[in-house]
Amino acid sequence: MKKSRNNYPDIYPAGPTYIRGIKSDNTLYISGITANNSNAQNKDIMSQLDVILDRITKIVDSEGGKPSDIVSVTTYIVESEMPKFWPINDQQQQIWTKYFKGEWPTNSYIGIPCLATPEMKIEITATAIID
Repeated sequence: MKKSRNNYPDIYPAGPTYIRGIKSDNTLYISGITANNSNAQNKDIMSQLDVILDRITKIVDSEGGKPSDIVSVTTYIVESEMPKFWPINDQQQQIWTKYFKGEWPTNSYIGIPCLATPEMKIEITATAIID
């Protein structure tokens, strides 16, 4: 089984010790995406969510897929931000709908103490099956 490792430098390049995405046959595994190095980097969690979903869908698009091909995401949320994120509110619903239009992936929300840098409030990994 051939594996293609891609860094997507025009969308959101990875760090020196990992790759942004690996495609094996028609399955695409996307490493943790944050709003780092974007205009939302130091903004609220909803602004960061919007940038993250934009980056994920662009990566999937670059591999010939579409948002509905994203079958699973894991959403890591800094614990101090959880009250702003759960339960799902109208603003969050609008952001998810903007990208998925009702064709939702599975999603696990996980509260964590912190992410790599203090300004990061949320990070999402994704898996897509591209038909």
